[in-house]
Amino acid sequence: MRIEWTNEAAAALQAKFDPPVRVWKLVSDNEGCGCAVNGVPFLWAVDAPAEGDLRADSEPIELWYEPQHAVYFDDVLRVSYDGANRSFRLSSDGQIYTNALGTVDLRTSASTHIR
Repeated sequence: MRIEWTNEAAAALQAKFDPPVRVWKLVSDNEGCGCAVNGVPFLWAVDAPAEGDLRADSEPIELWYEPQHAVYFDDVLRVSYDGANRSFRLSSDGQIYTNALGTVDLRTSASTHIR
């Protein structure tokens, strides 16, 4: 999987949490969705990748994903940022996954302060 970042998206994501996030994880969160195939894409700030996670080809953001979640995404994804709405967009050549890509800080050492 390859993730392409606009400069605006990378800068906004890196500035979002304090302390800064080193490791991100792309997930298809299906908790409460009623069906395993109706997940919602999220970016999770994590302390470290979980055992078995795969590293995406993603610069300048270090991004990981669970192999079983790869089926929900195209091979090449793009993350852009809409400054007016302060929202991230996840898309590919074939579709828009979301115009409001959620970010959650799941680090155990994080202050949970959101800027």
